[in-house]
Amino acid sequence: MMGSRPGDDPVEGLGRLKAGFVVLVGLSGGMIAVQGGASLLVVALSIVGGLLVGGALLWYLLWVVQ
Repeated sequence: MMGSRPGDDPVEGLGRLKAGFVVLVGLSGGMIAVQGGASLLVVALSIVGGLLVGGALLWYLLWVVQ
């Protein structure tokens, strides 16, 4: 494939994209909590909750696409 590097694997790239999506959703929850002036515990819980929601959203999107 043109422009690809040796060792690039499309499956590995897709896995990174999925992980990045979940992390992005998780961190966005934490950032909203930080902007709201939440305590460190609430920020951490928001990130964990966001990661769970991101995983569920990813599962749903993959289910819909199949």
